[in-house]
Amino acid sequence: MSKTVAIVNQKGGVGKTTTAVNLAAALGAKGKKILLVDIDPQGNTTSGYGISKRGLEKTSYDVLTGSCSAAEATIVTKFKNVSVIPSGMDLAGAEIELAETEKRESRLKNALALVSGEYDFIFLDCPPSLGLITLNGLVAAQTLMIPIQCEFYAMEGLSQLVSTARAVKQRYNPYLETEGIVLTMYDGRLNLTQQVVEQIKKSFPKKVYSSFIPRNVRLSEAPSYGMPVMYYDKSSKGTKAYNDLADEFLKNNR
Repeated sequence: MSKTVAIVNQKGGVGKTTTAVNLAAALGAKGKKILLVDIDPQGNTTSGYGISKRGLEKTSYDVLTGSCSAAEATIVTKFKNVSVIPSGMDLAGAEIELAETEKRESRLKNALALVSGEYDFIFLDCPPSLGLITLNGLVAAQTLMIPIQCEFYAMEGLSQLVSTARAVKQRYNPYLETEGIVLTMYDGRLNLTQQVVEQIKKSFPKKVYSSFIPRNVRLSEAPSYGMPVMYYDKSSKGTKAYNDLADEFLKNNR
């Protein structure tokens, strides 16, 4: 059985998709079989692996609405050990379609249960919102990974997310726990960064990864070439940071 991790933050621009794309690649390169599920209607994880969103026959939308199985929608990428269930343009309408559906919050969980034995880890790149699609991600996952930008407003969004996760745990998924908090866009020269790090560590003891993700030009460039940063520039700071995060993640999941 695989472990399913939802990468989630309702605030956009915090490095959520960057973490999904690059952590999956780093773990795949270390020999772990990874399924990356893009349930964000923006589809940036999909394009981050060089998959064109135009003309896709099966997507996470079809999986959520029951039109196809998870296996039918899975694309084996050219990057070592990483497969992707892509997002399509129609996913944005899934919230409305699922609204009247029975057990609508468990659609993704039930679909992934049929393929979980084939992977070591399944990562879900959730939308930057707390709607029905994200709820599906939280119900399907055993743990949450929360990327947070090192800035003043980070704690506001985090407290809202934690209360939502607590409600999901009480009502739908009693096994849901916090995997860890990833600090992104880190700049150790700034006092504000240090203050945010201290505040988050105080609020979430033993849940903050010691591997920080720095601001890095190569990390920003890699998606436009349709590849994770380690395949775009293996010597970059971004590559090292996500390799370190992958090592820490694996150590925690022995």
